[in-house]
Amino acid sequence: MNRKKHWSMMILNRMPLELVFWITALICLAVADPEVHGHEHHFTLCPLANMGFEWCPGCGIGRAITQLLHGNFRESFAHHWFGLPALLIILYRIVILIKLNKGNKVNYKEERYV
Repeated sequence: MNRKKHWSMMILNRMPLELVFWITALICLAVADPEVHGHEHHFTLCPLANMGFEWCPGCGIGRAITQLLHGNFRESFAHHWFGLPALLIILYRIVILIKLNKGNKVNYKEERYV
């Protein structure tokens, strides 16, 4: 019995999980509503914020990237100054993963690990 797989499952099986993660994360941030800076009521996955800590070194990077993806550069910088560099690093990583995956190899090994 040879079952044909759906084309989307075949593509996902050949894509590195990290690539799927970063693309999904950027899509989620792009479709999120930009928040007004200083608004305290927001959902977070940050373990430090969920433990009650007031300050976290990465707090606001996700909101900063959301603002950038909506073209709000000033608001992005108000959330976190590292939003733009983080977005550029993530985009660079996506490009690298796509290049490594060009041969449709499921198991690939990077020559230089970032």
